[in-house]
Amino acid sequence: MRSSFYIAIEGTIGVGKTSLARVLSERLNARLVLEEFEQNPFLEDFYNDPKSFAFQTQIFFLLSRYKQQVGLQQIDLFAKNIIADYMFAKDRLFATLNLSDKELDLYNTVANILEKNLSFPDMVIFLQSDTNRLIENIRKRGRAFEEKIDIGYIDALNQIYTEYFFKYDKSPLLIINTNDIDFVNNQDDLEEIIKFIRTPVKGTKFFNPIKSI
Repeated sequence: MRSSFYIAIEGTIGVGKTSLARVLSERLNARLVLEEFEQNPFLEDFYNDPKSFAFQTQIFFLLSRYKQQVGLQQIDLFAKNIIADYMFAKDRLFATLNLSDKELDLYNTVANILEKNLSFPDMVIFLQSDTNRLIENIRKRGRAFEEKIDIGYIDALNQIYTEYFFKYDKSPLLIINTNDIDFVNNQDDLEEIIKFIRTPVKGTKFFNPIKSI
């Protein structure tokens, strides 16, 4: 891994992006950048009535994430290390699932203009998980506005993420299967992940731990 870096952690809702970002930022002495999802005034309305509030929710996320990403680019990346719990491209994945065809056309027009001004991370970590595990994690953290999330929605989102990262080639990619690990509470699991991160990655690299019996 280079002496300075910008790593983005991605994955479906409930997979543990923020938890891993917090731990890695401490261990790797990096600045922590978190997605500001709670500032979206349409999010709770979206979960109550997705069709009526999808477009407002996506546009707010698109613009707020763009503003945050522009701020990151003003930092001297050769002197600063950054760990983020999202990448800008994630918003397109949600938009693909949530918007109608006409809404998506308008959304993509705006997103294409904004995306030209941004650069990709030095490395992306994609956290994979089965849908049932994701639902379990979502229920455990107990966010009120997530109570109405449907398992079908999470499953569809999970598939979109998998398809996107199957084709991803914008930067080195580390894919981690999280079904049988606990990088927050298990030190050995965390050390294995850090070992993979510190090893130079070219293209795509997989970490698929098998739970011991």
